[in-house]
Order: sequence, then C-alpha cells, then structure tokens
Amino acid sequence: MPIYLDNNATTALDPRVLEAMQPYLIGPYGNPSSVHRYGRAARDAIEAARVQVASLAGAQASELSWTSGATESNNFALKGFAAAHKPGRLLYAATEHPAVMEAAESLRSSGWLVEVIAVCEDGRIDWPRFEAQLASGPVQLAAVMVANNETGVIQDIARVAAGVHAAGGVLLADAVQAAGKLELAPYWTHADLMSLSAHKIYGPKGVGALLVKSHVELAPLLHGGGQERGLRGGTENVAGIVGFGVAAELARAELAQRDTQMRALREQLEAGLRTIEGVRIFGEGAPRLPNTVQFAIPGWEGEALLMALDRQGIAVSSGSACASGTGEPSHVLLGMGYSRPIAFGAIRASFGRGNSAAEVERLLGALHGFGAERPAA
Repeated sequence: MPIYLDNNATTALDPRVLEAMQPYLIGPYGNPSSVHRYGRAARDAIEAARVQVASLAGAQASELSWTSGATESNNFALKGFAAAHKPGRLLYAATEHPAVMEAAESLRSSGWLVEVIAVCEDGRIDWPRFEAQLASGPVQLAAVMVANNETGVIQDIARVAAGVHAAGGVLLADAVQAAGKLELAPYWTHADLMSLSAHKIYGPKGVGALLVKSHVELAPLLHGGGQERGLRGGTENVAGIVGFGVAAELARAELAQRDTQMRALREQLEAGLRTIEGVRIFGEGAPRLPNTVQFAIPGWEGEALLMALDRQGIAVSSGSACASGTGEPSHVLLGMGYSRPIAFGAIRASFGRGNSAAEVERLLGALHGFGAERPAA
C-alpha cells in the first residue's frame, strides 16, 4: 500500500469536513452579499466559520479576513501594510516560507529597507545578531514564522514580538504549519498579524485566513464589492470557508490526541535514523513540531532519494512544495548555515493523522537499504 508522508505540503480532506461542505456545493447557493433568504443562509454559514477559525488561534471573529490561502494571506499582510504606511525597515527571518520572502523582497522597489534576520545552525533566531539589528534603528514590520515548514523548528514568538514592538514595529507570524499541531492562542497574544490555511489541517485547498489586530492598518489588495469590511473584494468561497471552519473546530478538539500520535511517530523515525551511519537530523536540538523530521543520508541527494522512495510507494518531500522543481537546495538549510551539498541532500517526512508505526518501519527499512549504498552515478 502507498504511504503518504508529506502532510506539511498538504493533508487529506477529512471526511467530516467534506460532509459539512457538501450542502454548500449544491445549495444554499445564494451570494453571501445578497439580502434575500438564500444570501442570508450563505452569510450565516460564513460568519459561523469565522468564529470557528478565529477560535483556533484564540482570536476574535472580527479580527479575521478570508483569503484564498496562506500565500495570499502573507502577501496581504506585507503588501497591504506597506501600501498603508510610508516605507521603512522590514525584517524577515532567513528561514521564512517563499510566500513571505518573495513578498518582502518585492517591496524593495517601493523604497522599503528589507533585511534578513539571521538564524543559528539549529534554525532558531540568532538572538545577539537580531537584538543588534533591532537596536540599529526603528522597525516598521517584521515577519517570523511560528514553526518552519521544512525543519519543524518553533520560534520564540513572544521574545521576537517584544523586540519588534520595542523597535516600533508590528509582527507577522505565519502559523500555517503550526495550526493543528500547536496551541496557537499564546502566539496570537504576541503577534499582530497571523496567516492560516485550511488545507494544512485536513480542510479544502483554496481557502485561508489572515488575522489582523485592530491597531494594524492594511490597504486592500483586491478591490470591488466591499466584502471583508472592505479589505478583500470578491464573492466568498462559501463551501471552502465552511470546510475551513469545521477543520479548525476538529483541530482544536483533537489537538492533544494528534500531538501524542504524531510525536510517537517522529520519535520512532528519529530513533531509527540514528542507527544509519552519518545521518543528519536538521534542527534536532531545537523545539520542533511533533510531526516533522528533516534529515539527510550521506551519499544521497534529496531529489534522488525522494524518487527512490517514490518507486517503493513512499511519498516524502525534499523541502517546501512551493519551491520544488527549482533545482536549488533548501533556502532554509542555507539560512541555517549548511553548505549547498548538505542542503541538496535534505529529505522531509511529515506525519498526519492517518499514519502508523508500521509505515514508519517500512520507511526505515527502505532508508537502511539506501544508507548501505550510494546511488548509481
């Protein structure tokens, strides 16, 4: 049977989520902006889901705006903030998702001073360098993700936010990978903006959310219709939003259960990996998500190992799905100070609620075989 171990890229749609969505795929079919009963039914469903998703982060429903996914949420946060403020300093961590990195870098042409926050070899913020960076002048905006999508490394958002706020800025915390795996409320307490995505928590693709605290001013990226309090024009994806709401509610209810299951699988995999000579587990000494292991086996490039595993029916990743096919090594590992050859060798296994100990054993069996030989030239 095929084994899917790429849950950080996307998760399978939960049947309970699909069941909740189905009525809104065929009816009630009213436009949520219409005032008749069909429109009101769609609007009610959207507002109920807004409460569910906001509650996942311990936020108020009024703080949440719907988007098409995490990429839009991160672009909305950075570009929307930039459009509403005079150019200043924008900082982002070296290990951020491309949706943050590329959006931030695009603002250089608008006069923003964009700087990268250094991280240590374990993936955590390099505090002496970051504190010196903050002390060098005012900051308008910073972006540091709660948990990394490749390594699973968790950042100290409370400490980051304290430094950014003291420098006069606001903080975007990308919580896309953390949602459903960590309790988000403590992170939202300190952050000013937070991005979320449904398909990382067993919800549908194509729907996300941006949390925005009331003191943060954003300019809309999409105009027309006045939806989302004028912040994002366009008719809402009702079925997708309903699915996101149910997925968020299930994530809250099952957080402890999922943590226990996935942490056991991660520990099982890492114990087996350590018996392979020369194996490297990235971010091993740092707090990490319970479901994520990024590693390298000497002699193997990540893409070659990925394909070798795929031929055995095992799906893993060589990094972020959004950066696959570029021919470049993981920017996350390069940012952590690893060489290009080591970064080229990275493989990520990310567990989900459907994985089992037997699947981990099958993966380890394959990896032990690969560890005993180098791939053909």
